[in-house]
Amino acid sequence: MRIVVVGDVLLDTDLSGDAGRLSPDAPVPVVDVDAVRRRAGGAGLVARMLEADGHEAVLVTVLGEDDAAALLRAELDGITVVAGPSGAPTPVKTRVRASGQPVVRFDEGCATPPAPACTEDMLAALEGADAIVAADYGRGLLADEALRTRLEALAGTTPVVWDPHPAGAQPVPGVAAVTPNIGEALRFADLQGSDTRAAAAAADVLLGAWRSRAVLVTMGEHGALVAAAGLLPQVVPAPRVDATDPCGAGDRFASALAVGLAAGEPIDVAAQQATEAAARFLGSGGVSAMGRRQEAPQQLPVDGIDALDVARRTREAGGTVVATGGCFDLLHAGHARTLAAARQLGDCLIVLLNSDESVRGLKGENRPIIKQEDRAELLSALECVDAVLVFGESTPENAISRLQPDIWVKGGDYAAEDLPEAALVSSWGGRTVTVPYIPARSTTKLAAALARVG
Repeated sequence: MRIVVVGDVLLDTDLSGDAGRLSPDAPVPVVDVDAVRRRAGGAGLVARMLEADGHEAVLVTVLGEDDAAALLRAELDGITVVAGPSGAPTPVKTRVRASGQPVVRFDEGCATPPAPACTEDMLAALEGADAIVAADYGRGLLADEALRTRLEALAGTTPVVWDPHPAGAQPVPGVAAVTPNIGEALRFADLQGSDTRAAAAAADVLLGAWRSRAVLVTMGEHGALVAAAGLLPQVVPAPRVDATDPCGAGDRFASALAVGLAAGEPIDVAAQQATEAAARFLGSGGVSAMGRRQEAPQQLPVDGIDALDVARRTREAGGTVVATGGCFDLLHAGHARTLAAARQLGDCLIVLLNSDESVRGLKGENRPIIKQEDRAELLSALECVDAVLVFGESTPENAISRLQPDIWVKGGDYAAEDLPEAALVSSWGGRTVTVPYIPARSTTKLAAALARVG
């Protein structure tokens, strides 16, 4: 697809390292910087995401003439850039991270610039797009009247996704979707609150004020609220991910939404795809992991959460990885209590789930009753479960070896000699423990009861 991104760009710089001491000058941490990474931010980040997804990304923007602009152009390599003069210093945001945790951010050149003008070349680059993302970072480009007139005209035939900014211009009428986060939506609508009801109220106000076809309010871990004229608000839940830095999630949401709409998906389906894409982006490390080679993928069957990544992140934060396993066919109260007890033993709980083929080998051809995708989704919906890893063997040893949990947990109906994986877990210093087993609850008994009632 040819996706045009129009809007403001900036240079993001990450300085990262360890912080193991305090400065003698003041009670602040000293970060020993061992890595400096730069990337295009704002509309540039959206374009980079689309280019990484295999789309033809065209960036329409304005650029300065300073040293930061030269660095920014280098970070946009591989993207078609159609730029006019900004007439202002390049905005630079420098983030300092200590052991992966954000410590402080410095902004340079971020004062309100003179309004840039849109050139004829920039307007021409908008033509022929499968979708357009208007990424407003409050630098004035999207307030240009010629640009706004052209975007409003194109919105009648081309999906336009507008990502607004509190200091930016109002979206042009007729765009397919506007994507404020909940804080921005409440501010734009001049409303108070913080929950879904407040988001729905703000979306209702903004639909009328902006005259867009839809307003999608992103709500972080609570997903997104989709509001469209004549329809009840719809909440799209977000997959749970372990992420400390939400930077870039809104850009990922807007870019994925544009792709979905360009493919002809209805707004609710495109919103679901965008929400999942944003969660995957954060779950895989967010902006700090962009461009890095990923570990061998082991995707879960639901919501794209990576169990190995959850374990890695937990260890990097100094936490304890807990795992348990089983078939979990007909999830019952005994399972829930065992899982809740296991979760209390550490900082994340990963469930190793027998695949359908594995269950058939263990339980017979009539099992499982519930297919693996649904079993994994049910487990992932439990608050105490952080991730699910499906394995196809009859025993979990291979999956345990890949995960290497610090604690391997089984229900109390096992004796030590019944668990050959105990020796395996101890080989890397892990421990195998049991938690109380809830008697009179078993999938076999539930299955028999279901058979009796037909």
